[in-house]
Amino acid sequence: MTVRRALLSVSDKRGIVELARGLAALGVELLSTGGTGALLRDAGLAVRSVEEWTGLPEMLDGRVKTLHPAIHAGILFRRDSPQHREEMRRSGYGPIDMVVVNLYPFREAALSGRPRAEVVEQIDIGGPSLVRAAAKNHEHVVVLVDPSQYAAVLEDLRLHGDVPAARRLALAATAFRHVAAYDAVVARVLSSWTDEPMEAFPLELPLAFTRVAALRYGENPHQSAAVYADPLAPGGLARASQLQGKPLSYNNLNDAQAALDTVREFDEPAAAAVKHATPCGVGVGPDLATAVRRAREADPVSIFGGIVAVNRPVDEAAARELSGVFLEVVLAPAFTDEARAVLERKKNLRLLEVDTTPLAAPRWTVRCIDGGALMQTSDMPGEDGPAWTVVAGSVTPELEAALRFAWKVVKHVRSNGIVVANAERTLGIDGGQTNRIDAARHALERAGEAARGAVLASDGFFPFPDVVEAAAAAGIAAIVQPGGSQRDAESIAAARRAGIAMCFTGRRHFLH
Repeated sequence: MTVRRALLSVSDKRGIVELARGLAALGVELLSTGGTGALLRDAGLAVRSVEEWTGLPEMLDGRVKTLHPAIHAGILFRRDSPQHREEMRRSGYGPIDMVVVNLYPFREAALSGRPRAEVVEQIDIGGPSLVRAAAKNHEHVVVLVDPSQYAAVLEDLRLHGDVPAARRLALAATAFRHVAAYDAVVARVLSSWTDEPMEAFPLELPLAFTRVAALRYGENPHQSAAVYADPLAPGGLARASQLQGKPLSYNNLNDAQAALDTVREFDEPAAAAVKHATPCGVGVGPDLATAVRRAREADPVSIFGGIVAVNRPVDEAAARELSGVFLEVVLAPAFTDEARAVLERKKNLRLLEVDTTPLAAPRWTVRCIDGGALMQTSDMPGEDGPAWTVVAGSVTPELEAALRFAWKVVKHVRSNGIVVANAERTLGIDGGQTNRIDAARHALERAGEAARGAVLASDGFFPFPDVVEAAAAAGIAAIVQPGGSQRDAESIAAARRAGIAMCFTGRRHFLH
């Protein structure tokens, strides 16, 4: 195919002058709308306006500019169809062989806090119509929606005089993804403006994410991976600033999210160490250095090669605590210059700067299954649920502080999850077992003698009194669990016999 005429109308004007110059040098006629046309004319290029091409001025405050048969017939007509060629001849319309369009900045308008009426005006109509028309007719038309595509297409035209069919098809697929993602963002914003409960889980679920980086590899080195950002989330882990260290892998970010979720549970200075997406040591303290030390001491074996998130800026004292063990990633809201000087000695250590305050809006989780996906609201940090009920013994303020701490941590342990802790740090953690008693035994074994006088938290209820009996044998002073088993009475009786206090939370925290 030969490109004789191109329509250029872009909001993102990066590279558009260079593209237009390249096309003009190849003898391509340039059509354009207002802002883009003015920019190209200022650059000394000959540009024919869309108004001149259609014979009609834009109308309705610019809402209607390119929605005209002279434009869409020029894009959509099949060059290999005698009927189409005859209709074009009778109409007097000419072909448009290339469409270079990207869309109004709706996302930016939605995030800016501007009035809804102004945001609505940034919903592009003509742009998606042009892109879809060109992408549909990709056998005869080239469609470009991103400045990164310009150079390769210009090179094709210079070397071969056309754009290969395979590239036109790939560009068309990209164009449809571009429009679909744009429309998905519009749908989400409009849905956020309505109080209709059905919008929580819509009948159709368009997901729009923007790739921000390729990752070193996936869960295993033979798997490839990338990280995508939610276009309506201005921050978060996907957009964290990496200050130093090797490129990130899929596992790094997956574990980093688990550490971030855990540390967000705490108001006081806290540190959470994670290995294989589950906490292995969590500590709190009067200052961050103390919290880091306690998290490290909680399980000095498992933390090796782990990931640590903290909820305060890392200062020199905390950095020295962190530098005392091999870590893959450290996440913090900030790092002081003194901390950077300490940590930069570990060249491969990744430092990620990310907001660690609890998220303001509910987050959803989506997990792929064969042939579809599961979607749910997230088990958000800081949500305590119903008031706790003491069902055995009595809970002193000291025990309650330890129980609250353990309950915050067990929420982030893979089910079946068990946490043994005091009020300052975890002492033993185990999860991911296929039965709860094994998880309890492992957690108590890790705690060892430190379990005496400590507390135990369970993410789910006890189907049998065996966990209570194991806790009693280890010297546990108090237990917190959701309750709700048909055999709760047996666990309560076992706790009372052992002199163990026990609380029911009324809320389960399974994590699979």
